[in-house]
Amino acid sequence: MPQTNNRQVVVLNDTEGDIGCRTGGAALALAAPEDVMRFAGTTTVALAIVATLPVACNRQESATEQVRNDAADIAQVRNRDQAELEKRVADLELRWTEMESKVQEKNRTPTTALRNEVKEDVAAARTAVANLKSTTPDNWWDRHEEATRRTLDDIEADVRHFVPTARAARDVPKAAPIGTASSFDQRRAEFVDGARARIDALESQLKDVKTDGPRETELKDTQARIDKLQDDLDRLKTVEPQDWWDLSEKRVSEYIDRVERSIGRLDNDKATAR
Repeated sequence: MPQTNNRQVVVLNDTEGDIGCRTGGAALALAAPEDVMRFAGTTTVALAIVATLPVACNRQESATEQVRNDAADIAQVRNRDQAELEKRVADLELRWTEMESKVQEKNRTPTTALRNEVKEDVAAARTAVANLKSTTPDNWWDRHEEATRRTLDDIEADVRHFVPTARAARDVPKAAPIGTASSFDQRRAEFVDGARARIDALESQLKDVKTDGPRETELKDTQARIDKLQDDLDRLKTVEPQDWWDLSEKRVSEYIDRVERSIGRLDNDKATAR
């Protein structure tokens, strides 16, 4: 009974292993001629397998290269988004500085509360843009929860300027059953439901507030903050983990939009003659 040549066996085993793409054909070429003749049937199969190696290897390399290209494209888009936000927040800071001078020169009289809030918003916009750089698929939801809680606290303080006794429950209610939802779906629903209940309660406490002049301007700005958070919660309600960057970038961009409008409101009210 003929003995199996080790080189022949290595070829056949190697074609299905990790190094098949690199060495399968070369290993078969090393098989001795007498081995090839002795195992003609087996060699025919081996040759067929090795013949397919270039195609399989090319596909593997092509897929790997595509993954690298896709990752590079994504990084390029995010870097461009980040650069655009950096420019926008720099323009925002410049506009805030110019508006401070304009308010004094034109004798405008925004409330002290509104001026302080807008000043804080401009600083917060800079922080939001900086934080976006370190936002990842692992921490993006935690950061959205943190930003939402902070915004709710700020809005509650704003509402108290008009309704000193204003309060909103901070307990997060249990969300309704979601069937076969994952743990993320459950966490998302519970958080958004709790935040929605709180912002709805704060908004309801403003509905009967009547005022005019600079305080009316401040009231409109507070309502704009509420509307923006309501929009944010609409998106958070249905966002999927794979959309983390688009949601995060859009939220920061729209925050800058909202602060720009708040800066514009500082120029709304002229001082009244005494």
